[in-house]
This record gives sequence, structure tokens and C-alpha cells, in this order.
Amino acid sequence: MGMFTEAELTYLRTERLLGRLATVGPDGTPHVTPVGWRLSSDGTGIEITGRNFAGTKKFRDVARTHLAAIVIDDVQPPWRPRGIEIRGRAEAIERPEPLIRIHPERIVTWGVDPEQGPQARTVSSSTEHTS
Repeated sequence: MGMFTEAELTYLRTERLLGRLATVGPDGTPHVTPVGWRLSSDGTGIEITGRNFAGTKKFRDVARTHLAAIVIDDVQPPWRPRGIEIRGRAEAIERPEPLIRIHPERIVTWGVDPEQGPQARTVSSSTEHTS
């Protein structure tokens, strides 16, 4: 299995316009903000960008801590919540386009795979652990 399961990749490749990015401020206070995002071209992470992005608090937070999390979710009728939370190491990249790239270390899903219930797992480049 790659970084993401097939069900997760299918979910991430469909139209999800917003996610909620969490970073940590200099005083340890969490900061959560809605963001646009995309799956990285190699399908192994999440990229976030925007207008005047290099000057934003979220960009500075990631440049300082190298940590971030994002939740991408929706609700299908009548009430079927589904989504994915991705936590991990993050980069604040300035060129060629300012962006944050999240490298997943923990993935939590709910309602994404109708065959399975909520799942959480720790991932790394060499091993994966389910819990």
C-alpha cells in the first residue's frame, strides 16, 4: 500500500474545495483556518497555497515548527459525514510558488470507505502501522 489507500485517493481526487489547516503559533496557540489544497503531483502529500501566501501566519508557523494538520471533509445526505485528517511533517516552500507541503505521518479517515468504519494509522516512508 502507498501513503494513501485507494479509497482515500479516490476521495482526495474528487471535488473537495476547502480544508481546514491547523498550525501552532509561537506561543503554542493552535491556529485553524480554511484553505484551498491539492494532492501533490506524486500523490504522497497535500499542498496548500493561496494569495500572498508567503506572508501569512500559517506559512510562518510551518516555517518555524515544520508541523501541520489538515482536515478535508464533507457530509452526504441525509447525514453521512466523511473525511480525512492528515497530520505530519510540513515544509514552507518559497519557490517557485509559495506553498505548504504536508508529508503525512498520521492519517485518520471516517466514512471514506463504505466497507470499513473509521480508521487511523501511522505512516512513514518505510513502514505503516494500523491502530
